[in-house]
Amino acid sequence: MQTNLIEYLEKSAKEFSNKDAFVDEKNKYTYRDIQCISKKIANRINESLNSKNNAIAVFIDRNALCLCGFFGSLYSGNYYVPIDNKMPESRMKKVLSNVDSKVVLFLNKDLALINSLKEEFNFDAINLDDISNEYFSNTNKDYELINQKEVIDVDPAYVIFTSGSTGDPKGIVISHKSVIDFIEWMTETFEFTDKDIMVNQAPFYFDLSVKDIYTTIKNGATCYIAPRKVLMFPSLLVDYTNEVNATSLIWATSCFNLVSNSKVFEKKTLKTVNKVILGGEVLYGKHLNNWKKYNPDIKYVNLYGPTEVTVDCTYYIIDKEYNDDESVPIGKACHNKEVYLLDDNLNEVSNGEVGQICVRGTGLAKGYINDVEKTKSSFVQFPKSSYPDIIYKTGDLGYYNEDGLIVFASRKDDQIKHMGYRIELGEIEKAINSLGVINNAICLYDSIKEKIVCIYSGDDDQSKVIEELQKLIPKYMLPNMFVKKEDMPLNANGKIDRVKLKEEYFEKQC
Repeated sequence: MQTNLIEYLEKSAKEFSNKDAFVDEKNKYTYRDIQCISKKIANRINESLNSKNNAIAVFIDRNALCLCGFFGSLYSGNYYVPIDNKMPESRMKKVLSNVDSKVVLFLNKDLALINSLKEEFNFDAINLDDISNEYFSNTNKDYELINQKEVIDVDPAYVIFTSGSTGDPKGIVISHKSVIDFIEWMTETFEFTDKDIMVNQAPFYFDLSVKDIYTTIKNGATCYIAPRKVLMFPSLLVDYTNEVNATSLIWATSCFNLVSNSKVFEKKTLKTVNKVILGGEVLYGKHLNNWKKYNPDIKYVNLYGPTEVTVDCTYYIIDKEYNDDESVPIGKACHNKEVYLLDDNLNEVSNGEVGQICVRGTGLAKGYINDVEKTKSSFVQFPKSSYPDIIYKTGDLGYYNEDGLIVFASRKDDQIKHMGYRIELGEIEKAINSLGVINNAICLYDSIKEKIVCIYSGDDDQSKVIEELQKLIPKYMLPNMFVKKEDMPLNANGKIDRVKLKEEYFEKQC
């Protein structure tokens, strides 16, 4: 078993030296290119740092050079922190302040931004384009590492910042060991090989992309980084997927739904894809059935897991039919992880009862960077154990169905008391999202006005929505107010931006 993620790249660069590893909108990079550029970046980092396990901030775009920044950070004995080059500057400053990065990697297009940030932060800025250009213009393309630092498997590999439900950035520290454990399972369970061709949809600051990156280099596969303009139009995305002869799609459920809602499959289908692996949001039968109708030979997989458990902790290879008004189960625990449904006292709930999804295993994060209190509140002692044994409380609720599979219910903080009834907003959302006249919908609770509010995109006729909804849920669960949006805003991770929608709603009520 590997102790360092870079061992994946070393092995594949030896076996598949001249094969395309990552392809972006402008360039193709072979495994040898990726390896040598990454080593050169590592050398440059080590000129600035004399110790290991330091945070290396990497300003990213949809560009394979950014991945060289990741690998270069790992080669240097340090860990990387992806920063979206399009996020608000105030948030960038919060991240930089939190991790105290002494080295920042960036693309030439972000030079002005980096110079602006340097006025406030003390870091060494390394231009990835300069290193790449030097590599491709040099006849000697062999780069050995200088000052290589020994890395062990519990050392951090990356820190990904996520907003969570509050909107405040929190940096989640993931070790080499946790990623290796997960990628080994991914490869074996879904039979990835060097013949696989992937289309990357998830941005590199979203942990969903970890599956694309490391499944690729572990297996000597090829990953195409879909251009931003392609991702904006489902028809172009389907064309692009067919043009590159993709075999595997590891996508956010929101992207899967977007393609479903577009009705693009009525005109064209996927020609070479054999597996679609989803995650990030609840998967509804309506969208799954639409994909299966036009692409019946694909294996569909539903995954679940917050960043704190290293990407995913449950999976379900979908092997039965689901009605449009059903949510697809998130399944059972991934290898080397255990998943429990616990009550507020951390006791296991009975079958059929709703409990908080809690996880233990190698995949658990090391905690939140520079936030001991937040770490202590989320990563807690497992009461069943008489020795130190940590579980992570996800804040999500779930229950076991009749097949023994876990079904996601809602966020723990989405449980409300309305008209004397205890109600899960997620149950209402599931019913609404099953309707053919709805594209996407979320629900929130206005405790001042004591109203359930549905914010949605879809048909203008709200009476039609209510009429159909009355067939699915009790009257006391019907939303008291409907707010129509032309398009639902998405956050940086491609999920419906609930924080923004809540802020917009309550601002209008003031």
